Amino acid sequence: QAQLMESGGGSVQTGGSLRLSCVASGDTLSNYCLGWFRQIPGKEREGVAAISPDGTTSYADSVKGRFTISKDNAKNTLYLQMNSLKQEDTAMYYCAADIRVMSPLSEASYLYWGRGTQVIVSS
Repeated sequence: QAQLMESGGGSVQTGGSLRLSCVASGDTLSNYCLGWFRQIPGKEREGVAAISPDGTTSYADSVKGRFTISKDNAKNTLYLQMNSLKQEDTAMYYCAADIRVMSPLSEASYLYWGRGTQVIVSS
């Protein structure tokens, strides 16, 4: 069973960059499908990016070309590099993991979740 903890959130101006990290304990992330999600109050959690055990990635259309998901199996850590940030990227960001995932960008596909890290993008 994986326990996940996100870090790296913060406040940044439009056009800036942030790198989020998600460290896992309790199990080896290399065995899992991994995803980044985000949520703003009153809205459903939105899939942002996902990566499979073999490294196949998928992205929401809204972040393609700006965000990059990656993982370091040796460090048991998942990353989300966010460039060219926009105000609409402001949200709480969560990492998620599960052994088998039917829809990589679907919240319902994942069992294990971190507690989130806040990203604020201002003009």
